[in-house]
Amino acid sequence: MKAWQQRALQLLQWLSRIRYFKFGVVGASGTVVNMAVLYLCHNYLFDGLEADLGKPYLSLAVAIAVGTLNNFSWNRLWTWADRRADASEQAAPGFSQQLLKYALASWFGIGLQYGLTLWWSHFMHYMLANVLAILVASVSNFLANDRWTFKKPRP
Repeated sequence: MKAWQQRALQLLQWLSRIRYFKFGVVGASGTVVNMAVLYLCHNYLFDGLEADLGKPYLSLAVAIAVGTLNNFSWNRLWTWADRRADASEQAAPGFSQQLLKYALASWFGIGLQYGLTLWWSHFMHYMLANVLAILVASVSNFLANDRWTFKKPRP
């Protein structure tokens, strides 16, 4: 292995230990899942529906639900794997409560991104406002999930 390849591998190993980096990778995968499900639902699953009668609404709802479930699962298994509860706490009520917390934190971040984008677009280009709002919302989502959804268990 060449020196630069070894350094690149070391950098990736180091980044994989950073929780926020993992959170970002999971978020990126969730975007891909969301877009794929949206496309499949809109063009195949709900193809027979008229656009005005719910096709885009149903497609988007399914895409968001599947994307959120994807992100929750990977964040639970990878990003916060060190905070998994013991086997007795992994039963359905604990899992569903954690999923609900994750969904609420995600919706808060979506609302934050939406509001900040609209507000900041009065002062800067809307695309820049959206990128900055995404960054703020991602930090907000990360902190909410780190401190609330996947909080450290008490000793």
